[in-house]
Amino acid sequence: MNDQVHHSAAAGYKTAAETYVKGRPDYPPQVSQWLSETLGLDRYQTVIDLGAGTGKFTGRLVATGAQVIAVEPVAQMLEKLSEAWPQVLAVSGTATDLPLPDACVDVVVCAQAFHWFASAEALTEIARVLKPGGKLGLIWNLRDTQVSWVPKLDAIVNALEGDTPRYYTGAWRKAFPHPVFGALQLQQFHHGHTGSPEDVIVNRVRSTSFIAALPDAQRAKVDEQVRALIASEPQLRNKDVVTVPYETAAFVAVKQK
Repeated sequence: MNDQVHHSAAAGYKTAAETYVKGRPDYPPQVSQWLSETLGLDRYQTVIDLGAGTGKFTGRLVATGAQVIAVEPVAQMLEKLSEAWPQVLAVSGTATDLPLPDACVDVVVCAQAFHWFASAEALTEIARVLKPGGKLGLIWNLRDTQVSWVPKLDAIVNALEGDTPRYYTGAWRKAFPHPVFGALQLQQFHHGHTGSPEDVIVNRVRSTSFIAALPDAQRAKVDEQVRALIASEPQLRNKDVVTVPYETAAFVAVKQK
């Protein structure tokens, strides 16, 4: 199965599971309405949390009342998820090899994950497990570059991405159109991740797969760059609590056949 997982994810997320929990932002309140109204999730539905990671989004799905199945290929992440959400069925699998029967779920959600496996093959496998008329939800949090210091932080991170798939590049969109799914429909929300600079900035950067996979010396250099940025920005310098601005993009596509 590791052969199906990008090397940045396979290496980085093995060591970054704890940092991922600390550094990743939550999702805005409007997401609850998106899940219930746009995706139609309620206690009569079954949903797959695909690429579920440590379960950062799993709680949102649990809150809808739906039966949740979490699918994640990285064992260390799946372990964290199971600890946080013991009531959820957590299984090892990938987007191109889902360990589930045909037409068994109403919704598949990929939170902060679809860019890792965006392909016609993955969409075909997702469509296989969806019931006719079932929905695919794709959702991402992205730092809001309208705030002046955010592009500077992004530049530190993006310089190290190599061949790692990223949402912001838009390359994931090449998987669409797909013959089984209708057109993508987009809703956007804004929110902030508030906490100590160590958690919401430093640990957020550390939780990035390709940075977590770096040798210790290189990771330490990234830490230095990030802390230097914090020290140089009036909005961040000497602050115990800061807010990192985020935009959330939420897409849905409906299975047509």
